Amino acid sequence: MSKIMSNEKLIMSFEPNTIKHLGVKMYANLPPALAELIANAYDACASKVFVRLYDSPEKKVIVEDDGVGMSFDEVNNFFLRIGRNRREEKQKSPCGRVPTGKKGLGKLALFGIGDTINITTSQGEEGVSFNLDWNEILGWKGSNYEPKFSILPKGKSPKGTIITLTNLKRKTGFPVEDYSESIAKLFNFQDKFVVYLSLNDAEHIKIDSKLKYKNITPEFEWEIQKIIAVNEKDYADKKEIKGIVLTTEKPLRANSTGITLFANGRMVNIPEFFGLSESSNFYSYATGWINIDFIDNWEEDVISTNRQSIDWENARTSELRKYLASCISIIERQWRELRKEKKQENISKKANIDVKDWMKKLPEKVKGQVETIVNLLDDTPELSEDTQQKTIKLLHEIAPEYANLHWRNLEDEIKIASERYYQNADYYTAFLEALKRYIHEVRTKSGSTNGSERSMMGEVFSKRKLSVTKKYKKTDGTNFFPTTITNIEEGQQYLSEGIVMGGRHPLSHEEHKELSKTGLFSEKDCLDFLSLLSHLFKRLDDAEKP
Repeated sequence: MSKIMSNEKLIMSFEPNTIKHLGVKMYANLPPALAELIANAYDACASKVFVRLYDSPEKKVIVEDDGVGMSFDEVNNFFLRIGRNRREEKQKSPCGRVPTGKKGLGKLALFGIGDTINITTSQGEEGVSFNLDWNEILGWKGSNYEPKFSILPKGKSPKGTIITLTNLKRKTGFPVEDYSESIAKLFNFQDKFVVYLSLNDAEHIKIDSKLKYKNITPEFEWEIQKIIAVNEKDYADKKEIKGIVLTTEKPLRANSTGITLFANGRMVNIPEFFGLSESSNFYSYATGWINIDFIDNWEEDVISTNRQSIDWENARTSELRKYLASCISIIERQWRELRKEKKQENISKKANIDVKDWMKKLPEKVKGQVETIVNLLDDTPELSEDTQQKTIKLLHEIAPEYANLHWRNLEDEIKIASERYYQNADYYTAFLEALKRYIHEVRTKSGSTNGSERSMMGEVFSKRKLSVTKKYKKTDGTNFFPTTITNIEEGQQYLSEGIVMGGRHPLSHEEHKELSKTGLFSEKDCLDFLSLLSHLFKRLDDAEKP
């Protein structure tokens, strides 16, 4: 075995393939690659950045910002160092922005776009322009690549940075409208920073935080902090969680649903619902964003290199995910209620039925069943609003307000006399008022002057001042047997006398309440008496003088 010399070293070497896998492969799609260059401009304190795409006469991409630019030394010490973590080095931002990147790999996105890159940068003094050539890097001998550069005299280049990419990998055209929306979804900057995208120097498309929801019309909207205020679960950094969740009236496209997570203005997790079951309709209508800047301050890096996902297997992120899921669950429940209320309002207007008021006035037994049907209608988006409206109308006809009263099919006079008191749950008064109406009609129709109500009933029906059977014959035209007639006439008399005795002695209003509360004279008792009075009233309507 050979002896190891003390001055020998172990060396880790890096092949160009490293750049290939971290740059070319990871940023094969243009929007994420452009996003890295835009993020660099933001970190450089730019207020605006122009992304210019050209597909004629030559395919190329130019990214220009008005940031602080770089000196020759900064290019060498910072930009050209792959894997440098600027946060660990505590490099201060002149404008106080928190850097969006910390892995030092974003610059490799350049090679995901094109093979030849020119970078011209200046801090307002002398500038530097240098080229990065992918094919040259692949064939480079040695561990340190040395790009060609030139120094630009003072005043020859404006403050900021211009990156020009040629020999592009993309062979097809540039759908700028799609790109603008895709890029907008990758950022959520809260300060004054705007991106402009153009094709062949045509009119610029302004890309800001609003653009990501340009084609979405919110129906309902929630501020996360307001949800956190009612969330019984706790989380250490809950005050630092900010954002908006919104839902639409109609289902969203599949690629538009979910809540995107951002940290310091950049996406760190693609849209999702944090492990919640997505079988509910809610998840087809919900979208939004949440800022969780604090995770960038964690010692452990939990954000994937391509900024598509958070490592949810980590203990701290797992706790965060559960808390976010609890917030979304609260929003889902509120959404159901809000949507139900809105639908009921729309149906109320179109069908001329106050659904809320209707529900309040249904008997408890029936109310639960009707509510179940109405909720099923609400939870079936396949049904049009017109179909829902027609169904509600039919349901209302079957079970209207005060359905128990309706289903008794009372004579109109009895219903009119008792309805107001019945609806106020003053059941004994409802009965008494209907009874008074019956007594009054008997006296009026018979012409009786008897002062005793019970005695009057005996006098009118036993002495046949009114006959409730006179107009009736058998189907063959012959008379009914005398005993049948007598039984029915006496039945009218005795039932009339009995019901008069049942409501003969008026009680105080408080006593009426007590009768109802204790069940001594319940809603059902009232309805039973009203039904009997309705029967007697019908006979009275048929009655004739002998």
